[in-house]
Amino acid sequence: MTDLLQTALDGTRIRNSHAMVVHGLGSGMVDGRYPEGSLLPNDDELARLFGVSRTVLREAMKTLAAKGMVVSRSRVGTRVKPRRAWNLFDQQVLAWHLEGEVSPDFLSQLFEMRLSFEPFAAGLAAERADDEAIGALYRHCDAMADAPDERAFALADLEFHRAVHGAAGNAFFHTVITLIEAAMLLALRLSSPAAEPASKANSALKHREIADRIAAGDRRGAEETMSAVIKEGWSRISRDRA
Repeated sequence: MTDLLQTALDGTRIRNSHAMVVHGLGSGMVDGRYPEGSLLPNDDELARLFGVSRTVLREAMKTLAAKGMVVSRSRVGTRVKPRRAWNLFDQQVLAWHLEGEVSPDFLSQLFEMRLSFEPFAAGLAAERADDEAIGALYRHCDAMADAPDERAFALADLEFHRAVHGAAGNAFFHTVITLIEAAMLLALRLSSPAAEPASKANSALKHREIADRIAAGDRRGAEETMSAVIKEGWSRISRDRA
């Protein structure tokens, strides 16, 4: 399992002083402690706050600048850039969004993104999937049905969606899902019905219906069923957070 997937399940682990500063500032920007457009404290204050040298601090700022999160100006200081400038495909930036209380906006935008390409990928899979790919889809459906807890259910769910993208035969889809898989895993965990046996069985059945449509070569049916599954996941999260 990748570090980012581990973060989605268990949280972030800090390994050294550079990582501590980057994490402290980056996660603070994500959760609003350092708002967009605001100036960060000066170098001396930050060095004291984190207990690090100015050299470590400067390197941390370079890292954050490379992620599109800050911009430094001489005699002005370091300013937090607007969120739209941040690289959400960066693993750390994405991980910070997965920590603590995930914002409704982040989740809704993730589901909007999924709706923009996952149904289309399912449709392509209906046209291109071979027997091996179809067999994998059914195995992941079985794993969902047999999952003992929410974590196992979410991982099996993620593997199903990975397999759909793999069956679509488009390298760009594979790249996109690899980039956002940790965010997807978090969303799948939050929307997991595994705590309710009837809901878990129904969700596994809905995913099996996607597999059935793909196996039958039914492009439109695969697209519609995938769209319905994603929308149901978002509805479940919305109900739980209401």
